Amino acid sequence: MAPDEFSVTIFGSEPHPNYNRIMLSKVLQGDTKLADITINDWQWYKDNGITLRAGDPVVRVDTERKQVVSSSGVIAPYDKLLVATGSLPFMLPLPGANLPGVTAFRDIKDCNTMLEASKTYRRAAVIGGGLLGLEAARGLLNLGMQVDVIHINEYLMERQLDREASSMLRRELEKQGMNFLLTKHTEKILGKKRVEGLLFKDGTTISVDLVVIAVGVRPNVRLAAEAGLEIDRAILVNDYMQTNIKDVYAVGECAEHRGMVYGMVSPLYEQGKVLARHICGRETEGYGGSILASHLKVSGVDVFSAGEIRDSATDASYKLSNGIKGTYKRVFVKDSKVVGAVLFGDSAEGGKLLGYIKQQADAVLLEQDAAQGSGGGADMAAIAAMSDKDTVCSCNGVSKGEIVSAIRENGLETFEQVRGCTKASSSCGGCKPRVCSILDYALANEEQPEPPKVTVCGCSNLSHSELREAIVRSSEKDAAAVRRSLGWQTENGCGVCQAAVSYYMGVTAFLRKAENSSGTDSEHSGASLAFSQLADGTYSIMPRMYGGLTTADQLRRIAEVVDRFSIPHVKLTSAGGLDLQGIAAGQVAAVGAALAMPLAVSRYGKPLGTVITGAVPKYDSGAWRDSVEMGARLEWMLEGFAFPAEFTAAVSGSPMHRAGTLTADLGIVGTPAGWEIYAGGSRVKELRAPQLIGVCCGDEEAIDIAAAFALWYREEAEYGEYAWQWMDRIGLIPLREGLFNGDFRNRLLANVPVAEHMSPIAEALSGSI
Repeated sequence: MAPDEFSVTIFGSEPHPNYNRIMLSKVLQGDTKLADITINDWQWYKDNGITLRAGDPVVRVDTERKQVVSSSGVIAPYDKLLVATGSLPFMLPLPGANLPGVTAFRDIKDCNTMLEASKTYRRAAVIGGGLLGLEAARGLLNLGMQVDVIHINEYLMERQLDREASSMLRRELEKQGMNFLLTKHTEKILGKKRVEGLLFKDGTTISVDLVVIAVGVRPNVRLAAEAGLEIDRAILVNDYMQTNIKDVYAVGECAEHRGMVYGMVSPLYEQGKVLARHICGRETEGYGGSILASHLKVSGVDVFSAGEIRDSATDASYKLSNGIKGTYKRVFVKDSKVVGAVLFGDSAEGGKLLGYIKQQADAVLLEQDAAQGSGGGADMAAIAAMSDKDTVCSCNGVSKGEIVSAIRENGLETFEQVRGCTKASSSCGGCKPRVCSILDYALANEEQPEPPKVTVCGCSNLSHSELREAIVRSSEKDAAAVRRSLGWQTENGCGVCQAAVSYYMGVTAFLRKAENSSGTDSEHSGASLAFSQLADGTYSIMPRMYGGLTTADQLRRIAEVVDRFSIPHVKLTSAGGLDLQGIAAGQVAAVGAALAMPLAVSRYGKPLGTVITGAVPKYDSGAWRDSVEMGARLEWMLEGFAFPAEFTAAVSGSPMHRAGTLTADLGIVGTPAGWEIYAGGSRVKELRAPQLIGVCCGDEEAIDIAAAFALWYREEAEYGEYAWQWMDRIGLIPLREGLFNGDFRNRLLANVPVAEHMSPIAEALSGSI
């Protein structure tokens, strides 16, 4: 980020460069060396200009003089200090815990202790049925030892698994040779010169030669406390990982953020990115906390767990179990939102479900997934919807974007090549299915040979892109002249090319006028009426109701006009507006004048209809954001523009998607963290689920990105091309890159009216919200 801005010195207690603790079980098995699990070797530190003082821990911090003192007596000054002392294994205070043959399972030293014991002894006990304990047991089994796992609870890994998934895991591990003693409370470690057995509170005993205690960890905060840092369970930090002392930061297992202490590596990567940006003076939103998620391979078995999985804290769950394949899936729901998930045996859906949990997605998506199946198409859609910043490999902090870039820049074609280049799935292996899916996605979305040219119609040999470019270069003022200059085969063209030529000419003329105009609102005349001809020759008029909200004055005026002109039918539209139908051709202008709204006349393209919104927030207990005001503003900004095909927009105040944001061309969804922008949904021609464009914290950024998407689609899509078809053609990644490029987005929005310029009607509606 800013490699030359700081001189970096790292002090560590272990005499090694940093290594992957998740892989310690592989070292314990005897077939993996320390070098194999080292994340950054000695040379990496030299190449990056970092001074690593391994085996020389800091023993004192002087925050007044801004310096640290190491165990060897080195005094190092600092401008910024990062405390990342991690955690220490919690050793049960049992009689006999200090006997030879009793060890924790936390570092390389512990591994070596167990390796030496396995050369002489055969009976081992592991106290603790969590992930770490099971990994230790697996390693000891591979060393030829008989292993008993003692666990205080009724089932294994209760923090990550529900009872049924835990039972499936237990059966699998018993097949591998593990023996389990559940609901056992250890009272004493027996032995005189060395451990000989365990005594339980129920009076029973077992004989053992080695005891491994793996019951958890505790934050290592002694040094921080002595330095005067504020401590609760761990070092207290704010959203920028700052402690109570200036220029001192903390991350990882020794840090407590908003009451949470995270004992997993993926939150550390998220915290580290925020910290780096903050220290380097870069703009950052701050760390908002992490969804607890585990994507693991426990003794060769794929396990995924995320979010809330306690029955007592959820309302319902969706469960799917396959006893033949040995797979299990359960998704937990609260208040109709996806809040947790457990997968066993097949974790391929883990990334998608984690996305649902982070979004607090509507549980209806689970039914849609079930209807679509979990085939390749559904998986590709899930990969496409992932943000490039989404972490795929939690063990090594590798994101989707890094994997895709490596594949394309290095021509990678196999999983092994991706793993070697990025380190993704090189540790526990739990993310291998997701990495393979990303590889398939990246290869499938490579540049393809040019497809055969499709012409606009039989009247010309030009494609849509060629026709649009020709019109941009042309100085002709009317469609007939354009057709003549481009060698049209029929003088008047047909219905298809007439509409296409008119659309491209209209957009081109608008853009030229915008470039030469100093104003940004010259064509915006306030609330308007959309009208269209019906099958019997009469007309339909729809008064503009911003965001689906109206006033008593507007309704009275509409009712008076209906009576005065004897309009036969007034229909409530699906968007929540009113459609006055059966108006004679000679009355259209008079009706518009009586309604005191200009006609939304567009000589080309399709106008935007009412932006569908949810309920007014104060009437909707589930709303996180004000969908009505956001919808009214978006409608005001876009109402004067014509689009190449029918274009719908919707705004939901919560992830319940009550405004139909899952089937709209453009959808804005309110969440606790801000607004999510979706695009490409459709219920016209083809039922399509939308794709997530991005997440915005503030109203202004969200509405700007949404409006920019609509205008980009308007400018570059082919006539008759739906938004989802255009998105498929340009690709999700280029779309995101464009919309989040400030200069490009500002260019699109340069001639769009802003909220401050809204008409009196729109202002009144916004005020009533």
